[in-house]
Formats: sequence, structure tokens, C-alpha cells
Amino acid sequence: MAKVLVLYYSCTGNTRQMAEAVAEGAKQAGAEVAVCDVESCALEQLLEYDAIIAGSPTYYGIVAGALKEFFDRSVKYHTKLEGKVGGAFSSGGGMGGGSETTVLSILQMMLVHGMIVQGKSKGNHYGAVSVKAPDENVIQECRQLGERVAKLAAKLFG
Repeated sequence: MAKVLVLYYSCTGNTRQMAEAVAEGAKQAGAEVAVCDVESCALEQLLEYDAIIAGSPTYYGIVAGALKEFFDRSVKYHTKLEGKVGGAFSSGGGMGGGSETTVLSILQMMLVHGMIVQGKSKGNHYGAVSVKAPDENVIQECRQLGERVAKLAAKLFG
């Protein structure tokens, strides 16, 4: 059974809702899942999981400072996250507001750690994104993200 950490930062609750839906999808795929707000997550928890799916609101077209700071501190475990599976999601205030670039910035941080990232050929290629509060379509995208990451982690670590 794959172990998946859903790590997020949320100010308004929108990204938290997305994190919960990502976790549902991972659980449906048979993974053991933990959901953790970045402000209460211990850095060493990154080492305990086969997969990490991170989410952030979009601020000025990039990842929120709290999540960026968490990943900056993760340099302590550089090389120790290599081979783990990664995924990302983001919420933003409007279309064209940078949610996709936020997802890509999260994935860049994961790739620097040597993590494995699986894209999606249809729909949101890089990860789930929401404009304001997630609607049912976004919730479904989040569930699919969690399921996809959990299944890949199970193939690699199961």
C-alpha cells in the first residue's frame, strides 16, 4: 500500500477543500493518506511517504510564501526525496491569474528533489487548478490527481 502525503497551504479554505478531494482520490486508489497544512507539518514527515501532493493558492502568479518556505527548508533532505512521486494543485482568483504557473513552480521544486511527476494527457496536464472555490468539476480533477499519484506510487513502492 502506498503512503501519500497531501501537503497544502490555504488562507480562504479553497485550497484546503482541494486537498481533501485529492486525499479522497488517493484513498479510493487504496493508499494510506495523511492531509497536512504546511503550517503544522513537520519537515521530516516528507521522508515518511512514497508520494507527496502539494497545493497552494496563487499569489502574484506564484506559489504562496508559506509553501515555498517549507520547500526551501527541505534542502535539509536533499537527495532523500529522490524517486518519490509528486503532484500539485492550486487555486486562484481568476482565469489567467497564474494557477498553472503555481502548479509548475511546485513541480519544479519536486523535480529538483529528484521526484517523479506524472502528467495527464487530457484536461489539466500539470495538476488540478481552481478559480475561486472549487466546483464539482475541480473536485473531480482533484480526486483524479490523488488517484493517479497513488496508483503510480503503488506501482513503484507497492
